[in-house]
Amino acid sequence: MKLTAVIDFETTGISPGCGDRATEVAIVLLEGGRVVDRFQSLMNAGVRIPSFITQLTGITNAMVAGAPDAAQVMTQASRFVGDAPLVAHNAAFDRKFWQAELDRAGLAAPQPFICTLLLSRRLYPQAPNHKLGSLVDFHGLPRTGQAHRALADAEMAAELLGQIQHDLRTRHRVAQPDHALLMALQRCAKLAVGALMARHASA
Repeated sequence: MKLTAVIDFETTGISPGCGDRATEVAIVLLEGGRVVDRFQSLMNAGVRIPSFITQLTGITNAMVAGAPDAAQVMTQASRFVGDAPLVAHNAAFDRKFWQAELDRAGLAAPQPFICTLLLSRRLYPQAPNHKLGSLVDFHGLPRTGQAHRALADAEMAAELLGQIQHDLRTRHRVAQPDHALLMALQRCAKLAVGALMARHASA
C-alpha cells in the first residue's frame, strides 16, 4: 500500500523569497489512511523570529537557538518522506518552504502536493470558512494539540484528508480517491467537480 506524507511548517513569515525561514517542520506518514510514523523537529536557520510569530506559535528564539541546523533537519525530513506524495493545508505555503529549504540544503523537492484547503473548497462550500481549525470543528474531528505548532497541524490535516477520502467514497461513490484523483479534483473549476466525480464513481 502506498504511503502519503502530510506536512506542516512553522516559519518566521510568509515568503522564503523575502528571507523568511522555517523554524519547525512536522510530517505524518500515512498508509491506508492510518498514521504509521511521525517526524517533528525545530530547526535553527540562523534568523530571528519576530515577536508576533512567537505570540502565534509559541516558538521562541531561545528554542531554535538550541535546535539542529536547518539543513540537517531538512536532510532528515527529505529521507523520511522519500518518494511519497505530500499533502498540506494551504499547500502553496508549505510547498514554497519545502522547496526553498531543500534547495538551501542542496536537495531536490520533486514531490507533488495535494492541498486539503483547495479540496475542502470544492467539496464543502457550506463550511463557515476553510481554515484548518474551522474545518476540523465543522467535521467534528479531533484537535490533536496546540494550533500553529507543526505536529498538531500536520495531524489535523491528516484527519481532514481522511474525512475527504471517506466522503468521496461514501457520498460520491469514488472507489479509489487516490493521489491522482485528488490532484485532479483540486485543479477543477468548481462547476466541473460533479463531472469529475461522475467519471470516477464506482459502478
